Amino acid sequence: MKKTISIIIFMLVIAININAQTTQKYNSTMQRTEFYDSYGRFIGYAKENKVLNRLEYFDEYGRLVKYEQYNNVLDRKDIYDNRGNQQGYQKQNEVLNQTENYNNRGNQESYKKWNDLLKRYDVYDSKGRKIGHYKYNDLLKQWEYTESAY
Repeated sequence: MKKTISIIIFMLVIAININAQTTQKYNSTMQRTEFYDSYGRFIGYAKENKVLNRLEYFDEYGRLVKYEQYNNVLDRKDIYDNRGNQQGYQKQNEVLNQTENYNNRGNQESYKKWNDLLKRYDVYDSKGRKIGHYKYNDLLKQWEYTESAY
């Protein structure tokens, strides 16, 4: 009986990982959020820099890729590349209850909205087409992002 339950749990974990394309999980020991691809390979991490008051993203080799810093004046999160050039920004739309992403020219690229029925964040492109979703996996205690197939 224990062997059967172990096999079922193992198959469930495999099925969950095959469906998820990227996974992010908080590592409390290293105090960072780690990112993994669909094969479980480590692809990078994000860590808070308290000295510079920003969130920094690194690749699997520890090289800075980009960082995010909150802009109090414009009430938004500005996104910069590793050289300090602004790549875009993220802003909360209180009227539509969604988080919107803009490029460096101010054009909307995507937005994320909470889906109460399915208990997940649905991600849409600027034309309103669903491009993926984030769902929290209680069993593995991690967020999983899945791209839409259509």
